[in-house]
Amino acid sequence: MSLSEHAFEDGLAAVIRRAVAGADGIANLRRLSGGASQETWAFEAVGPKLSQRLILRRAPGGDRQHEAAAGLETEARLMDLAGKAGIPEPPVIYVLRPEDGIGRGFIVGFVDGETLGRKIVRDAAFADARKGLAFRCGEVLAAIHAIPLDQVPPLRHADAATRLDELHKRYRLSERPRPVFALAFEWLRQRLPKEPPAPRLVHGDFRNGNLIIGPDGLRAVLDWEIAHIGDPIEDLGWLCVGPWRFGGIDNPVGGFGTVDQLLAGYEAGGGGRIDPEQVRFWEVLGSLSWGVSCAAMIQAIRSGVDRTAERAMIARRASENEIDLLNLIAPRS
Repeated sequence: MSLSEHAFEDGLAAVIRRAVAGADGIANLRRLSGGASQETWAFEAVGPKLSQRLILRRAPGGDRQHEAAAGLETEARLMDLAGKAGIPEPPVIYVLRPEDGIGRGFIVGFVDGETLGRKIVRDAAFADARKGLAFRCGEVLAAIHAIPLDQVPPLRHADAATRLDELHKRYRLSERPRPVFALAFEWLRQRLPKEPPAPRLVHGDFRNGNLIIGPDGLRAVLDWEIAHIGDPIEDLGWLCVGPWRFGGIDNPVGGFGTVDQLLAGYEAGGGGRIDPEQVRFWEVLGSLSWGVSCAAMIQAIRSGVDRTAERAMIARRASENEIDLLNLIAPRS
């Protein structure tokens, strides 16, 4: 889909007039930075007695979607389900339809707060929030994993063995051996869960950077695009992966808390008692997954598909993941 800026704004205004009571148009439409896989637009629905801040999450160009993504319509449905389950979510206002003519996406209410991980980890404004944030994340993840699967829209199923196999195929596509990655694959194969937990809804990208945080704590969970059915401990491990600590390396959970705090919150939220070694398995798999993704950026640059500075910066971080992996899989006394 190719729309002019004027046609896109007119189309969005027409949607808002139908979807928001009292609105006769929109104002201050602007694209936000961040969000490598989806477009994010901020604007206001306006009318004689109305000024409501809203966010549009839209497929790049209107209709492009990564093959592993759940789909924006599904993402909106999951956010709505999560909100009804008491999980902090922005309210879903409207899901775009083909006849709207502006692509695939959905509109949600604006939630004030911070999403930049480095600020959440370091800024004094969030000092009080950080004290209980790991525990709160555990509670929220337990609530996500408790959502009944018969309420969830169709999603792909991926347990630990499936995730590992998919990741190894991606690694082999690079045709560049990385001894540390090879060692991590073997470490994971030897520790595949013999009796994985019952399949649950897995958010898939629950981490610092995909959460809206205020001085009072967690205000919203974002980015459900790679949600799937699988091992719920995957979410716990992914939250601990090194790059999502944003420099707070002494606090393994998002740079703001400890694993003990996270698991205490998970148990208090009804998720049950979790062995930290299970979390470690998924942290290793998450670190390896991000490392493979970083390394893949090199091919994108060499092929000319994407030669942006952002891609180059991500590509060079593959070596950081190798260090993280060596620290994680080293024998422990």
